[in-house]
Amino acid sequence: MPDGSLIPQVSGPGGFPALVLNADFRPLSYFPLSVWSWQDAVKAVVLERVSVLSEYETEVRSPSFSLRLPSVIALRDYIPAARRPAFTRFNVFLRDRFECQYCGEAKPAQELTFDHVIPRSRGGRTSWQNVVAACGPCNLRKGSRLPRECNMLPRQEPRQPTSWELQENGRAFPPNHLHESWRDYLYWDSELEQG
Repeated sequence: MPDGSLIPQVSGPGGFPALVLNADFRPLSYFPLSVWSWQDAVKAVVLERVSVLSEYETEVRSPSFSLRLPSVIALRDYIPAARRPAFTRFNVFLRDRFECQYCGEAKPAQELTFDHVIPRSRGGRTSWQNVVAACGPCNLRKGSRLPRECNMLPRQEPRQPTSWELQENGRAFPPNHLHESWRDYLYWDSELEQG
């Protein structure tokens, strides 16, 4: 049992995140990808809350304990996905695949705004059914007009997505860092290479 003073064998252990899978061996989240710091992963292993599926070569040690850093872990208890995703700016962008719903151009999140299809000044509500991702120029061009007044109809009718739909959309945006040990647990329906 560790004594609380685990010391990594190499400097910079921040580079050893663990992919976190639910008990069904699917990621808790694709976007953002569910990863924990090596410290949180080690704590979960010690407390027997997770199973280790893959490890890095790097170890952490204390005077009475040594452990290879986990690279893929699975929760022992299943966590059901929320049935209704939270109505957030980020989830609106994810629902709309980070594309302006007027011009169709893909943008990074920091370059998107959200637009009320029926402007608030015209009685429109801030809800899944009335808000879409928009780039700055399109949002300014539309202003407080109705879509038919400016001939700017959203590419898709805004609606509340399911958590599953957001997860599926998130699979299209892999993070910059994907450790090779994670690949077997991501992108289930990608075609297998023949060799």
